[in-house]
Amino acid sequence: MPPRGSLAGSALRKHSVTIAGHRTSLSLEDAFWHRLQAIAAKRGLSVGALIEAIDSARAERGEPAGNLSSAVRVFVLEQSALGP
Repeated sequence: MPPRGSLAGSALRKHSVTIAGHRTSLSLEDAFWHRLQAIAAKRGLSVGALIEAIDSARAERGEPAGNLSSAVRVFVLEQSALGP
């Protein structure tokens, strides 16, 4: 993970994942992707399984199916606010 305050993690990249049996892609900055990988590992999940859980949770809350990349970013920010 890049040092805090660094722009090294700001490169936007497309990542392909399978959620609910369907292939999809999302665009995330490296810093978000690396943090998402760390959260998934800590929970004993694959990144795809974690993204599927994020997507399912927003559907259960009745949120519109909007942008998955944005939902993942919000999740990572919320988890980061909770601490390590």
